[in-house]
Amino acid sequence: MNFESLGLIEPILKALHQEGYEKPTPIQAQAIPVVLQGRDLLGCAQTGTGKTAAFALPVIQLLHSRHKADQHKKHIKTLILTPTRELAIQIHESFNAYGKFAGLRQSVIFGGVGQQSQTNELRRGVDILIATPGRLLDLIGQGYVDLKQLEFFILDEADRMLDMGFIHDVKRVITYIPSKRQTLFFSATMPDAIKKLSSSILTNPVRVEVTPPSSTAEKISQSIYYVDKTGKKALLLSVLSDQSIERVLVFTRTKHGANKVVKDLLKAGIRAEAIHGNKSQNARQLALKNFKEKTTRVLVATDIAARGIDVDELTHVINYEIPNVSETYVHRIGRTGRAGASGTSISFCDAEEVAYIKDIQKLTGVKIPLADDHDERLKSSAIFKADEVEEKVNHPRGGSKPAQHAGKKTEPQSNKPKKSWRNFSYRKKNQNAGGAQHRAGK
Repeated sequence: MNFESLGLIEPILKALHQEGYEKPTPIQAQAIPVVLQGRDLLGCAQTGTGKTAAFALPVIQLLHSRHKADQHKKHIKTLILTPTRELAIQIHESFNAYGKFAGLRQSVIFGGVGQQSQTNELRRGVDILIATPGRLLDLIGQGYVDLKQLEFFILDEADRMLDMGFIHDVKRVITYIPSKRQTLFFSATMPDAIKKLSSSILTNPVRVEVTPPSSTAEKISQSIYYVDKTGKKALLLSVLSDQSIERVLVFTRTKHGANKVVKDLLKAGIRAEAIHGNKSQNARQLALKNFKEKTTRVLVATDIAARGIDVDELTHVINYEIPNVSETYVHRIGRTGRAGASGTSISFCDAEEVAYIKDIQKLTGVKIPLADDHDERLKSSAIFKADEVEEKVNHPRGGSKPAQHAGKKTEPQSNKPKKSWRNFSYRKKNQNAGGAQHRAGK
């Protein structure tokens, strides 16, 4: 199948040819005809499957066909609502690329920057508006955005909206748009709250689902290292000593953690930058630009950027810290292996994070294998084995003793301060074979 067979018009086909697109992805092949027929659509597909083109191409075609004689009357006809500024910018870039010969005007608005340049564009008139919820509601309140003539409403990354607490904002936005419209709803996962929201805003939708909800891309090679928290820095430097890894996206759970990882990498002579919510929009865009152009080798990001980073040929993602929300793992590793390409995901798991890994494996139905060089790379006492940690993961914090090794006497607890098992150094099974075997559960 090619794009011509989907009934796309020449201006769009010309743009796709210039962008190097040859064949539609499965979600594009299924969604484009549905949207062109004027039907509401519920799309469930993991990140990196080509969702943006799946809704952008048919919407551009329908707007172009309907408003050929109305090119000078720029009213907002399409609204794409998305959770993060990075994703909003990415979608805006895609619309510019796909619609460059269609004669439509598109604009993007988001918070974290001054609004004047955005309001200036809105005054000139736009056909297609890409927005984050907070800034959109702000500009609606100020009278800069009028959605009364809206024809297409697209909600992208709906589950991420839920994770970030934007569902109430989404419901407020819906009160400003016409009830008669075509609605396209996309989500990588379908928790009950998202199903309920979709049923309230869609009318007799066609469901398009190209992969099971919460699945991970088949072409992404996943592996895990079990390492003490204090050993993660050394492990990261060890992994990055492989010069064949030209670019890598590293995820942390916190902004402070991201800054600390960047500081450690810079000290080691590795070019790295951070991208998170405390960075200004200009700083975030510059960091992303440097990463795309390979000026920066390592980009360290928090989860707010997990779905807003779209980098061609990104081969590696490292989970420096395991996410405490299982679905987030799917979104993180989906930054690689995009559009059918292969990719590599590497996770560093300490004792406190084993429960998160269990949840992730339950969600995805895939057991993450130990890295092939797990024992060779982790030769220090910081190593611990997955089965040992899993035996301990449910122990109460701070109150239980670390497991004792065979052949060693247990010190009376009254004479020793309580120790957390989390900091206990496990010895490798091939060391001190007679006395280093772990006795927990035996």
